[in-house]
Amino acid sequence: MTYSAYIDIPTRGFSDIIDITPRVEAALSESGLTEGLLSVFVIGSTATITTIEFESGVIQDLKDAIERVAPRDIPYRHDGQWGDGNGFAHVRAALLKPGITIPFTSGALTLGTWQQVVLIDFDNRPRQRRIALQAVGER
Repeated sequence: MTYSAYIDIPTRGFSDIIDITPRVEAALSESGLTEGLLSVFVIGSTATITTIEFESGVIQDLKDAIERVAPRDIPYRHDGQWGDGNGFAHVRAALLKPGITIPFTSGALTLGTWQQVVLIDFDNRPRQRRIALQAVGER
Protein backbone atom coordinates (compact mmCIF):
# COMPACT_ATOMS: atom_id res chain seq x y z
CA MET A 1 0.00 0.00 0.00
CA THR A 2 1.12 3.57 -0.71
CA TYR A 3 0.24 6.75 1.18
CA SER A 4 1.11 10.29 0.06
CA ALA A 5 0.92 13.59 1.93
CA TYR A 6 2.43 17.08 1.90
CA ILE A 7 3.77 19.37 4.58
CA ASP A 8 3.92 23.14 3.91
CA ILE A 9 6.41 25.16 5.96
CA PRO A 10 7.38 28.84 5.88
CA THR A 11 11.14 29.42 6.16
CA ARG A 12 13.52 32.35 6.62
CA GLY A 13 16.22 31.11 4.19
CA PHE A 14 19.98 31.50 4.74
CA SER A 15 20.42 27.98 6.20
CA ASP A 16 17.24 28.09 8.27
CA ILE A 17 17.06 24.66 9.94
CA ILE A 18 13.63 23.45 11.05
CA ASP A 19 12.84 20.26 12.97
CA ILE A 20 9.99 18.61 11.04
CA THR A 21 10.05 15.29 12.92
CA PRO A 22 6.67 15.76 14.68
CA ARG A 23 4.93 16.59 11.40
CA VAL A 24 6.55 13.65 9.60
CA GLU A 25 5.54 11.33 12.46
CA ALA A 26 1.97 12.65 12.34
CA ALA A 27 1.75 11.98 8.61
CA LEU A 28 3.05 8.45 9.10
CA SER A 29 0.46 7.88 11.82
CA GLU A 30 -2.31 9.15 9.52
CA SER A 31 -1.21 6.64 6.88
CA GLY A 32 -2.15 3.69 9.07
CA LEU A 33 0.92 1.83 7.80
CA THR A 34 3.03 -0.04 10.31
CA GLU A 35 5.98 -1.51 8.37
CA GLY A 36 7.77 0.00 5.38
CA LEU A 37 9.70 2.96 4.03
CA LEU A 38 8.93 6.66 4.12
CA SER A 39 10.35 9.06 1.55
CA VAL A 40 10.69 12.69 2.69
CA PHE A 41 11.44 15.03 -0.25
CA VAL A 42 11.56 18.83 -0.42
CA ILE A 43 10.27 20.26 -3.68
CA GLY A 44 12.71 22.85 -5.00
CA SER A 45 16.39 23.24 -5.81
CA THR A 46 17.60 25.38 -2.89
CA ALA A 47 16.66 23.27 0.15
CA THR A 48 17.42 19.85 1.62
CA ILE A 49 16.05 17.23 3.98
CA THR A 50 18.46 15.45 6.31
CA THR A 51 18.76 14.16 9.87
CA ILE A 52 20.74 15.64 12.74
CA GLU A 53 20.57 16.04 16.48
CA PHE A 54 18.46 19.20 16.72
CA GLU A 55 20.60 20.90 19.35
CA SER A 56 21.88 24.47 19.11
CA GLY A 57 25.60 23.58 19.19
CA VAL A 58 25.50 20.99 16.43
CA ILE A 59 23.07 23.12 14.41
CA GLN A 60 25.61 25.97 14.44
CA ASP A 61 28.43 23.50 13.66
CA LEU A 62 26.49 22.33 10.60
CA LYS A 63 25.82 25.89 9.44
CA ASP A 64 29.52 26.71 9.84
CA ALA A 65 30.57 23.58 7.90
CA ILE A 66 28.13 24.37 5.07
CA GLU A 67 29.54 27.91 4.87
CA ARG A 68 33.08 26.49 4.54
CA VAL A 69 32.04 24.03 1.81
CA ALA A 70 29.94 26.43 -0.31
CA PRO A 71 30.55 29.99 0.91
CA ARG A 72 27.87 32.59 0.40
CA ASP A 73 30.31 35.38 -0.49
CA ILE A 74 32.14 34.00 -3.55
CA PRO A 75 31.13 34.41 -7.20
CA TYR A 76 28.74 31.83 -8.67
CA ARG A 77 28.05 31.63 -12.41
CA HIS A 78 24.36 31.12 -11.66
CA ASP A 79 24.23 34.59 -10.14
CA GLY A 80 25.79 36.12 -13.24
CA GLN A 81 23.24 34.42 -15.46
CA TRP A 82 20.11 34.99 -13.38
CA GLY A 83 21.04 37.87 -11.06
CA ASP A 84 19.22 36.38 -8.10
CA GLY A 85 22.24 35.93 -5.81
CA ASN A 86 21.36 32.41 -4.69
CA GLY A 87 23.98 30.37 -6.54
CA PHE A 88 25.36 29.25 -3.18
CA ALA A 89 21.93 27.88 -2.22
CA HIS A 90 21.71 25.72 -5.34
CA VAL A 91 25.19 24.28 -4.75
CA ARG A 92 24.49 23.55 -1.07
CA ALA A 93 21.20 21.82 -1.86
CA ALA A 94 22.79 19.74 -4.63
CA LEU A 95 25.52 18.55 -2.25
CA LEU A 96 23.10 17.57 0.52
CA LYS A 97 20.29 16.27 -1.74
CA PRO A 98 16.54 16.97 -1.62
CA GLY A 99 15.38 14.00 0.38
CA ILE A 100 15.87 10.92 2.50
CA THR A 101 14.22 7.56 3.02
CA ILE A 102 13.44 6.39 6.55
CA PRO A 103 12.38 2.86 7.45
CA PHE A 104 9.49 2.48 9.89
CA THR A 105 8.52 -0.41 12.12
CA SER A 106 5.45 -0.87 14.32
CA GLY A 107 4.19 2.46 12.96
CA ALA A 108 7.24 4.41 14.22
CA LEU A 109 10.13 5.98 12.34
CA THR A 110 13.38 4.11 12.84
CA LEU A 111 15.39 7.05 14.18
CA GLY A 112 18.15 7.15 16.77
CA THR A 113 17.52 8.64 20.20
CA TRP A 114 19.01 12.02 19.23
CA GLN A 115 18.14 11.94 15.52
CA GLN A 116 15.58 14.35 14.12
CA VAL A 117 14.38 14.98 10.56
CA VAL A 118 15.13 18.54 9.47
CA LEU A 119 14.44 20.85 6.56
CA ILE A 120 17.26 23.23 5.67
CA ASP A 121 16.39 26.18 3.46
CA PHE A 122 19.50 27.63 1.83
CA ASP A 123 17.82 30.28 -0.33
CA ASN A 124 18.57 33.98 0.13
CA ARG A 125 15.02 34.94 1.07
CA PRO A 126 12.05 33.58 3.00
CA ARG A 127 10.14 30.85 1.18
CA GLN A 128 7.07 28.68 1.52
CA ARG A 129 8.44 25.14 1.26
CA ARG A 130 6.46 22.06 0.29
CA ILE A 131 7.65 18.65 1.43
CA ALA A 132 6.29 15.53 -0.25
CA LEU A 133 5.93 12.42 1.89
CA GLN A 134 5.33 9.00 0.44
CA ALA A 135 5.08 5.89 2.57
CA VAL A 136 5.16 2.41 1.07
CA GLY A 137 4.37 -0.47 3.37
CA GLU A 138 1.91 -2.71 5.11
CA ARG A 139 -0.78 -2.26 7.74
